[in-house]
Amino acid sequence: MAESKGLSWALDAYVVGAAATPDSRYFVCSMGDGTVCVLDLTDAAAGFKTYDIHKGGSLCFAPDIEAGAHLTGGDDGKLIKVALDGATEIVADLGRKWIEHVTTHPETGFRAYASGKEAFVLGKKKGDDPRIIKLETSVGGLAINPKGKRLAITQYNNVNLYWLAAKEGLPQALTWKGSHLHVTWSPDGDYVVTTMQENALHGWRLSDGQHFRMEGYAAKIRSLSFAKRGQYLATGGADTVICWPFTGGGPMGKAPSEFGGILNGPPVTAVLAHPKLDAIAAGFEDGKVIVGQPGSTRVMPIVTPAKDQEPSAVSVLAWTPDGDRLLAGTEAGDVHVVDFRSLS
Repeated sequence: MAESKGLSWALDAYVVGAAATPDSRYFVCSMGDGTVCVLDLTDAAAGFKTYDIHKGGSLCFAPDIEAGAHLTGGDDGKLIKVALDGATEIVADLGRKWIEHVTTHPETGFRAYASGKEAFVLGKKKGDDPRIIKLETSVGGLAINPKGKRLAITQYNNVNLYWLAAKEGLPQALTWKGSHLHVTWSPDGDYVVTTMQENALHGWRLSDGQHFRMEGYAAKIRSLSFAKRGQYLATGGADTVICWPFTGGGPMGKAPSEFGGILNGPPVTAVLAHPKLDAIAAGFEDGKVIVGQPGSTRVMPIVTPAKDQEPSAVSVLAWTPDGDRLLAGTEAGDVHVVDFRSLS
């Protein structure tokens, strides 16, 4: 096991997703073997409680609109709501279709999920049939904007923006050739940025339709995260954390800042902005985890891989909303939780 500044567990399955509850008391992880693991941070030394959820693997994960509950989609075709005590409710059952993407907006009560070339939107009202959105190519990613009013769906050659409250209607299409995967919105809702199948990002400024490309990465960009105030976008895909400036009209024509990592070292596989401070947590392909700031030469090492350990990429990072604790999970199922209050 790697050396960690906190507690560590070997959960022995790919960590698909992780999130903290709104009260910062629990971490919840969705695992590649179809289980969901819950850690009560008031007694973290007792470890995770594990619940069997899917008959197969979990493919996607998100906090539910109900505080404390979470949604997990699997290759068994089910979207399942999981409570902290392991109680479950099937939200959707698509039969033999895999549910590969899910996103929610607790404040407005919308849920969206996707399978293949179809996306589905559910509102707060129980019993209503979902709105079904049919697409020309497979869905690459989903994201709801900060105000909870619009849904971005990526696919081949474009990103479509749909009004969540509408039952039908044509989307606003943001076009650019290539396969668009992960998608995120800036905190002010004016920028939409996607990762591409090639080692690049593409983005649009909605206020005037200006689009831009960010490239030069050595590896596929598996993670991106806007700072809380939106002043920069942190990304993986390089041997350092690349941070693009989004003040003063966006990143067009500007060089990024960076921090952490070593030249020609393992690439960054996960990034996540701190919920309150101008800091970024970053995980690497070899399992290393650091926290730092754009342009700084000083970083805080959180997890250091053992020299005799088989490298396993960091797949997931999650902060508690109060910013006191960080969870890092890997493809091999190692999970580390650090309480920064004990480090001060």
